[in-house]
Amino acid sequence: MTTKEKILHYLEAHAGEYCSGAELGAQLGLTRSAVWKGIEQLRQSDYEITAVSNRGYSLACNSDVLSASGINRFLSKECAALSIEVYDEVESTNLLLRERAERNAPHGLTLVANSQTHGRGRWGRSFFAPSGVGAYFSLLLRPEKLSICHGSKITALAAVAAAEAIERVSHVQAQIKWVNDVYVNSHKVCGILTEASVGLENGEHRYIVLGVGINLYKPPGDYPEELRARAGCILPQKILNGRNRLIAEFLNIFYGDYCHHASADCLERYRSRCFTLGREVTVVTPTQERSARALAIDQDYRLVVEYKDHTVESLSAGEANIKGLG
Repeated sequence: MTTKEKILHYLEAHAGEYCSGAELGAQLGLTRSAVWKGIEQLRQSDYEITAVSNRGYSLACNSDVLSASGINRFLSKECAALSIEVYDEVESTNLLLRERAERNAPHGLTLVANSQTHGRGRWGRSFFAPSGVGAYFSLLLRPEKLSICHGSKITALAAVAAAEAIERVSHVQAQIKWVNDVYVNSHKVCGILTEASVGLENGEHRYIVLGVGINLYKPPGDYPEELRARAGCILPQKILNGRNRLIAEFLNIFYGDYCHHASADCLERYRSRCFTLGREVTVVTPTQERSARALAIDQDYRLVVEYKDHTVESLSAGEANIKGLG
C-alpha cells in the first residue's frame, strides 16, 4: 500500500473529523513531510480535504472519487483477481472494451469511466453519462470461464445484480422492468447493454461485453429535457465512496456469485423484482407494436405475453413498455 493510500484509508475511517499531521504520522509510521506530500497527492486526485490550523486535515463525508484501488477495497475474495482500470473520460466503455477484447484482453477485465461522451444503450440509443454522478463500467466475459453462457440470462442476471447492489449501497428498493432496466421510485436509474462477438464457423460466443450505467446522483443542471420525465437517481446527495462501493457490490454479486456459482434461486430473484408482470404492455419490436398483457417469466428469462387475440408468445428480444414509463 502506498503512502497516499494509507493516508486515504485513515481519513476515510475518520471522515468529517480532523486529524493532525502528527497524529497521521504516528498512526501510519510516516514523517510529517510524507503526510503533507500524501495529502497534496490526494487533493490533486480530486479528494476534498480541508486543513485547519491547530486541528489538522479532514476528508469530506461526501467525498466520492472513482479509483481502481477504491473499488478493489470493497471486492469479495471471489473478485480479488479482477483487473480494473479507471478512466476519467471515454467515448464508451463498451466500445473500448470490445477493442481490448479483440486484442485478447483477459476474462474479467473491467473498464470504468467517470464520464462517457458517447455512451450507448439498446437499439443504438444514446446513454447520458455525465461526469461525477454515475457508475459507468463494462465487464469482459469469456464463455469458457462461465457457468452461464447465453446472452439473455447474462443480461437478466446483471439487472438483478444491479438492483441488489443499489439496495446494499443506498437502502432504497429497486425493481426491474423486463428485460434489463432498473427502476427506483418509478424512474429509470440503470441501463444495461450486452454485446457479443460470435464466431462465424461455429456460431458460438467468442466473448461478451456487459455494459452497465447507473445514476447515483442527479447531474448538475438536471437531466436533458427529453429524459426528465423518466430518468432518476438513487441518492439525493453524494456519500463517501458511493460509486466505488456500488461497482464493487455489482461485481461481487454478478461476477462473484452468479457467473461462477449459478445460484438456484436466481430466476426467482429476478421474477420477484420484475414489475412488468401482470401489467398491460406495448410489445415493441423493430417491425411492429402490439398491445398485450405480461403473464410470466419463463425458465429462459423470456417474457410470456398474451395479445388481444389471445395468442401467447415468449419474448426473448424487443421491449415491453408500460404506460407512463420509459
